[in-house]
Amino acid sequence: MKFHETRIPGVVEICLELLPDERGFFARTWCAGEFEAHGLSPHLEQCNLSFSRRKGTLRGMHYQAAPYQEAKLIRCTQGAIFDVVVDLRPQSSTFKSWIAAELTAANRNMLYVPQGCAHGFLTLADDTEVFYQMSEVYNAESARGVRWDDAAFMIAWPATVEVISERDRAYPDFQSEPAGP
Repeated sequence: MKFHETRIPGVVEICLELLPDERGFFARTWCAGEFEAHGLSPHLEQCNLSFSRRKGTLRGMHYQAAPYQEAKLIRCTQGAIFDVVVDLRPQSSTFKSWIAAELTAANRNMLYVPQGCAHGFLTLADDTEVFYQMSEVYNAESARGVRWDDAAFMIAWPATVEVISERDRAYPDFQSEPAGP
């Protein structure tokens, strides 16, 4: 795996190193020792799968508050997403900044989202599947979110949002509530 730092501290895009042969290829997608060596949490508690039928489906922007803050590793296993991370750590030099990466089944890249950041994505293709690995178990009482179109962040989504849940649409304007370390 190749680890590429982004401009937001702790947010890392990870590219697989494919080992091809006559059958196809082999690649590692997870190694606790390598994650730890790059300063990323190697702890895994839960894995989830998200499937969206339609291009233009937006999911996010989600995070969990203390004491259930979570780091996430995101990978698109079918289709394509515009994956976004917003830094909600008030002490961070990139507080309220966002980055995005296009994750696709074809490029096989992953995005590591540290604690204290909100995460969401917009599907760029029909029938898109996203696989999440999390450092913490989901806790409904700690579930939080920020609005995908909040002027506090000015996220430049690459396409029109066609499908969004009422919960994700209705998050209030951003307030500087600490999201984590």
